[in-house]
Amino acid sequence: MLSLTLRQLEYALAVAEHGGLTSAALALHVSQPALSVALAQLETALGQPLFLRRPGGPLTPTAFGTAWLAEAATHVAGLAALMQGQTRAPLRLGIFEDLAPATLAPLIAHSAQIAPRPMGFRPLAEALEQGQIDAALTWALGLPPGPWVLHDLARIAPRAVMAPDHPLAEKPALTLAEIAAHPLVLTDQDLSIAHVQSLFHAAGLSPRIAHRCASLDLMRSFAANGLGLGLSWTQPAPRQSHDGRPLVLRPVVDAPTEAVVLAVAGSPPGIAEVARFLTLELAPMSVSVAPPVAPEIAKAL
Repeated sequence: MLSLTLRQLEYALAVAEHGGLTSAALALHVSQPALSVALAQLETALGQPLFLRRPGGPLTPTAFGTAWLAEAATHVAGLAALMQGQTRAPLRLGIFEDLAPATLAPLIAHSAQIAPRPMGFRPLAEALEQGQIDAALTWALGLPPGPWVLHDLARIAPRAVMAPDHPLAEKPALTLAEIAAHPLVLTDQDLSIAHVQSLFHAAGLSPRIAHRCASLDLMRSFAANGLGLGLSWTQPAPRQSHDGRPLVLRPVVDAPTEAVVLAVAGSPPGIAEVARFLTLELAPMSVSVAPPVAPEIAKAL
């Protein structure tokens, strides 16, 4: 097993940089004999020379030495950064699964320092509470109070989702009362159905749920095929379902907007830039866009 020290690595790199023992020793403030012994011990441990030695000439790296020294320089720089506290772990970001298709790929393309985890409402809150993620992009309604700070990125109004031949498709905007008169297809993701039902009940209405769908894409497909009218705050750009059928989206004038938030635990590195980027990505869906960076986030950093 090799027994190498950081000092030996630094000595070898100095010899390569200065081209000889004498100048390297001066730069390192060590004696030339001590440097020569350390370099010889290192080459013995490696089993082959790092440098070609010519009488009266400079020390030049061997083919093996060239590759080894390049690798050594990388590791020494990494150790130096580690000792100075300059290492940066990827931001562990949980993303609610319905928001992920519109935000995750652009975010990864924008920043490689992201470790994303798409998940549902409850797993997202649990991961944040247990310290498994640093921040969460989700709807405000999906997070209970906890040891994190919520920063509004956007407020999004709901849209009714339906086939072009649905009786309500001709209307430019709808009310909850108009929607309640028709069978509904809703996504059944943790809190989603209970939240939608509460909106109707608060207005004194009783919605008729014809189908409960496990995902947003499935709900859109059901609506496009005339199986009911959907209601969604998440709004994918394509106006068609996965099976290629057209969809019509209409605003719901008396339904409240919902906040998309970035829940942050502590002050993880890079969170301000993530907040800026997500605010811009969500802007096309938003009726009210938050400031580019929440003041609390900028202050925390």
